[in-house]
Amino acid sequence: MTVLDLRLVLQGYATGIFPMAESRDSEDLFWVEPRERAILPLQRFHVSRSLARRMRSGQFTVTRDRDFAGVLEGCADRPETWINPPIANAMTDLHRLGRAHSIEVWEGGALVGGVYGVRLGRAFFGESMFSRTRDASKVALAWLVARLRAGGFTLLDCQFITDHLASLGAEVVSRDDYVALLSAAVGVSVTGASSAGSSADGSAAAVPREGDFAALEALLDAAGVAGEDGPSGKFITQFLTQTS
Repeated sequence: MTVLDLRLVLQGYATGIFPMAESRDSEDLFWVEPRERAILPLQRFHVSRSLARRMRSGQFTVTRDRDFAGVLEGCADRPETWINPPIANAMTDLHRLGRAHSIEVWEGGALVGGVYGVRLGRAFFGESMFSRTRDASKVALAWLVARLRAGGFTLLDCQFITDHLASLGAEVVSRDDYVALLSAAVGVSVTGASSAGSSADGSAAAVPREGDFAALEALLDAAGVAGEDGPSGKFITQFLTQTS
């Protein structure tokens, strides 16, 4: 079975490519570099009235990194998937290293939705999401966007556009525009060379700081809503709509 080198995987993300497989049972992998890339501008995430009601209702409990394996399995549990064992193993190993994260959505103790992806610099590469209950994946994505905003991230890569993502504010950019956003977020040029060096005026260029995936907890604590359901859902809704 193919084994993905984690350094190669991270270098791929840093230069604008990512691995996929033809199917769950495929032994082969290929690297993808779309001519156009879907991104979700963090300040333009669209919270519809129905989504806002769902988040405020207390129907769901939302956690982070509590069940990465469950989210990965949920994303792969469909008739056709590009998540084969080598990719699943690589994502699991990146999670152990703190480079891959998941957002879980629970209802009555059951995992009903989630999203996972890879963190690098101030970029988050959304890999996949799933939903077993209406709006569960939208709630997961909303919490992810709030977490990325709170942590100083600048890029949420969605890879390919879908109607679902477009309804939430995702848009398509050219490869050149994506590379510029990516380079600013991870401090690496499309060739893989460090973008830290001398700026146009000869001064040292700053390396982008690492995004803080755990920063949202401080905001929830300060607001007195440390739990991840009910009142915190109201806070996240306000946070997303008031800063849009």
